Amino acid sequence: MDIQARITINPAVRFGKPCVRGTRLTVGDVLGSLASGMSEAELLEDFPQLSHDDVLACLAYAADRERCLSCLGCRHQPSLPHCSARFRDRAPERQPCGAAKTVGQL
Repeated sequence: MDIQARITINPAVRFGKPCVRGTRLTVGDVLGSLASGMSEAELLEDFPQLSHDDVLACLAYAADRERCLSCLGCRHQPSLPHCSARFRDRAPERQPCGAAKTVGQL
């Protein structure tokens, strides 16, 4: 799934929070609704502009962000494919985390 085709970040929309393309619904709005117990069917009924693939893109975006944040500050991080440059640039020098093993580096 191409997350970038479905999740956009625009500083002029919702203060630059990641939103579902073409809407003002943030990834956090979608995830918060699901976390509060709303089913995907209820979510899609309440927000007809959303599709099943949009909901999956929100989940994938959150998973990718979690992976990046868990590796923030690792010495090996510049070579990790899932860490974006914007997270890498802010990272302090630290010891490698367990994620290095998953990409065969240590």
